Amino acid sequence: MRPGRAARGGQYAALLAYLLFLAFPFLWLLSTAFKPPRELASLHPTWIPKDPTLANFRQAFDEQPLLHAALNSLAVAAGAAVIAVLVATPAAYVTARLRTRLSRAATGWVVVGQAFPFVLVIIPLFLVLKNLRLVDSVPGLVMVYVVWALPFALWMLAGYVRAVPAELEEAAAVDGAGRLRTLVSVTAPLLAPGVVATGLFAFISAWNEFFFALVLLKTPQKQTLPVVLTHFVGAEGVADLGPLAAAALLATLPSLVVFAIVQRRITSGLLAGAVKS
Repeated sequence: MRPGRAARGGQYAALLAYLLFLAFPFLWLLSTAFKPPRELASLHPTWIPKDPTLANFRQAFDEQPLLHAALNSLAVAAGAAVIAVLVATPAAYVTARLRTRLSRAATGWVVVGQAFPFVLVIIPLFLVLKNLRLVDSVPGLVMVYVVWALPFALWMLAGYVRAVPAELEEAAAVDGAGRLRTLVSVTAPLLAPGVVATGLFAFISAWNEFFFALVLLKTPQKQTLPVVLTHFVGAEGVADLGPLAAAALLATLPSLVVFAIVQRRITSGLLAGAVKS
């Protein structure tokens, strides 16, 4: 039993170290946001501010339109998440249920599409949006985020669809339910965790995305929160560290809140209650 306990203890220790590694940037950001300028310039920084202050938050809101930028990010991220889920869900169902060479090729192409870097597609993407007169517009940015999130959303939802036993749909058909009734009453509830997880992925990706927003949005009133955060860095590359940390902390909170709200649904059993009595 001792080797087993030692292995389990090692796993827990590795997991704890990994969690600390992930939490370190957020904890340091939280500490920096409440430090006065004197502590920020100290040669011996501390985790806990000795004289915590809210001046960094007030200065951040005074210098930049953070609230307006946050509303822009919220509109873009929510729109991209909803549209991506609405488009990817039926496509994923067809891809998962129709196991043909065409569906396999489509799935493979979707996975390969995730390997393309942003820089490779930004020029043709810019030209397409320019022809559609969607450069420097919120709908154009939403369209970009939907297209960028669709491959992973389709791949992710297809896995959830395959996890739903086809026998459940066959049993519903035997009971007299049509295809649409089966999809709405049987399949859709079982896909709810996958839909929520996919929507969360699309939302967070769009909320945190910086490169496309920087290139496509030029009007200051339309810029999203990640782009506005760069305004705290001066022309010489010197960052106003306190207000920047405060603004970055506020930009991080929505993602954490959204995940906290839906995490139970994501981790709930996909087929809980699916057994037909």
